[in-house]
Amino acid sequence: MLRLISTLLIVLLSITMSKAEIIQSIEIKNNVRVSKQTIINFGKIELGKDYSDNDLNIILKNLYNTNFFSDVSISIKNNILVIDVEENKIIQTLQIRGLKTKSLSEALRKEVSLRDKSPYNEFQASQDLQLIKNILTSYGFYFAEVKSSIQENENNTVNLIYDIDLGQKALISKIEFTGNKIVKDRKLRNVITSEENRFWKFITKKKYLDYNQVERDKRLLKNYYLDKGYYQVQVRDSSAQLLDTGEFILTFNINAGPKFKINKAELVIPDDYNVDNFKKVLKILNEMKNEEYSFTKVSKVIDQIDKISLSREYEFITAKINEEVINDNLLNLKIVVSESQKKYVEKINISGNNITLERVIRDQLEVDEGDPFNELLHAKSINNLRALGIFKEVKAEIKDGLEENTKVIEINVEEKPTGELSLGAGVGTDGSSIGFSVSENNYLGRAIKLKTSLEISDDRIKGAFSVVNPNFNYSDKVLFTNIQSTVTDKLTKSGYKSSKTGFSFGTAFEQYDDLTISPNFSTYIEKLETNSAASSTLKSQEGDYFDTSLGYGITYDKRNRRFRATDGYLSKFIQRLPIVADDRAVLNGYEFSKYNSWGEELVTNISLFSRAINSLDNTKDVRVSDRLSLPRSKLKGFESAKIGPKDGSDYIGGNYAASLNFSSNIPGLLPSAETLDINFFIDAGNVWGVDYSSTIDDSNTIRSSTGIGVDWWTPIGPLSFSLAHPITKADTDETQTFQFNLGTTF
Repeated sequence: MLRLISTLLIVLLSITMSKAEIIQSIEIKNNVRVSKQTIINFGKIELGKDYSDNDLNIILKNLYNTNFFSDVSISIKNNILVIDVEENKIIQTLQIRGLKTKSLSEALRKEVSLRDKSPYNEFQASQDLQLIKNILTSYGFYFAEVKSSIQENENNTVNLIYDIDLGQKALISKIEFTGNKIVKDRKLRNVITSEENRFWKFITKKKYLDYNQVERDKRLLKNYYLDKGYYQVQVRDSSAQLLDTGEFILTFNINAGPKFKINKAELVIPDDYNVDNFKKVLKILNEMKNEEYSFTKVSKVIDQIDKISLSREYEFITAKINEEVINDNLLNLKIVVSESQKKYVEKINISGNNITLERVIRDQLEVDEGDPFNELLHAKSINNLRALGIFKEVKAEIKDGLEENTKVIEINVEEKPTGELSLGAGVGTDGSSIGFSVSENNYLGRAIKLKTSLEISDDRIKGAFSVVNPNFNYSDKVLFTNIQSTVTDKLTKSGYKSSKTGFSFGTAFEQYDDLTISPNFSTYIEKLETNSAASSTLKSQEGDYFDTSLGYGITYDKRNRRFRATDGYLSKFIQRLPIVADDRAVLNGYEFSKYNSWGEELVTNISLFSRAINSLDNTKDVRVSDRLSLPRSKLKGFESAKIGPKDGSDYIGGNYAASLNFSSNIPGLLPSAETLDINFFIDAGNVWGVDYSSTIDDSNTIRSSTGIGVDWWTPIGPLSFSLAHPITKADTDETQTFQFNLGTTF
């Protein structure tokens, strides 16, 4: 740098003392790699031009800006422009050593300015060194050491080497929240992604201090408070304090401020708009009046307006939110809808798909080239791509097109490894199980999933092969087929053994928002055997069977999230109808779950489960292998499949099964255990109805139980156990006070 400054000063002094001269020829000295013409072009030098002192200064700056040269001097002698250069060396290879993960190495290479075949610049190399240190810090490597060096080669080239010693990754010892935070720390720790270091969290990466993760946590905290009515919440800069142990205390400073209610909530639309088209928006706004301010509810209003904008009548509208604070705890909300500038999609560029066919990606897009550009449809397009499950990352960038009213969409995908091998194991009070599967998730680059699996438990062996096409024939419909063979040996428990083999296929599609329809067809052959002690009725069902059936499901999912939901509901209806079958039985089923949040931490769930199977032929009974029982999770405190009708010593199941379940978490019991859910539950259920006999039907006996359930999300999988006490039961029922299950996939 000193050399550069001194050179510039000398040149400035020299040119200020000289007069302007017409350049008749150009002489270049000491250039080896960079040609004379390249120097003339980059310097923007013209023969025959009368060059002033200022013009010469500009030439000098132009040449230094190329980064091709470490030194440049300019002089004019007898109308000859003499340029003497000293070339920078060229980087032959950029080497980053000391990293075990390819992804981190690639991330660093993308960010540094000096790369393969670029001119070496000492100052820029030192800046890249600091940049690498900053990036490693953001990944949690606060103790990383980075050294740079160059290795001289022939032909005026060098290898630029960065040697990295990552050191120990920075662990979070404790997460604290200070200021006027109002909410308990335990609840706030569940809001953020960063986690405290605990011995059972040896797999998770969230226990390491990560700058990007902390920034995301600050946004999550702010949105959480905004959703609770704290309109003026401030999540101030976080801090990380290094302890003597080498771990950090991560602190978030929160000023919640007062809680706000919405005084007025109004919609303003252009005079020529039909207000009837905005009925749903107005309904949401009316519901918000005199209620606590909620960021989520405001977002719902905008989402609804976005949906309106998808109509041909309102393709180009925008909504502006005006929020006016009128006192310490009241604000007015005004949504102003107006015409937006008409914009169209000029081009969609897709990159990064080395395996996946471009058509597969384009078919997931809600917009095409030439269509009106819509932010909502664009966001849905990106979500569609992520939902395929074949990409590690999907990035999108909106750029201006060639015309003022056009946009170019740049989509870059990073593909996942397409093969997957999984092994699972489980142990519980009903016995143990093991299973494995091999799958190909992007067959032929069409996002088609192939999977073969084997499951073995105490009373069942099941093998299956399945194919799932998420977009069959580019129709936006899922097509799936499954071939499976199952042997269920209940000779000891229930007096029969079933060997069943067949296949099924079907489709699934979203008919409306959150409403999915899934029709399917299946055909199976079954061999039914009984033991010597089985009842005469059960023995009469021995033999071979052939069944084909048509089924469908209708699912309406309004939960706020699929996993550990806290709000919303799930409604599902299923039906299976016989077509050609030795046992013409119709299966109907309905499930409903409702989730509610009460206050900051209390979450309740009430759920209904019901099944009914009936024979269409009055002369035939429902086959014992098709009869119903309650899943263990629906009636805790009782052994699985050991309630309901019993023929002699055999539990034969029933034609009907139903349960009603209530559960509530117990907040504050273990405040520091974020991975532990403790629930109080009440279960009630029954299995009843037998075609051939009413004497063994105990439909009047409602089974019920209450107790405590624990779900522990361990690094090796979820561990669930319950302590249950039966309240009501039948004399023939077999109870089970303690139940547990542990399983994982790896």
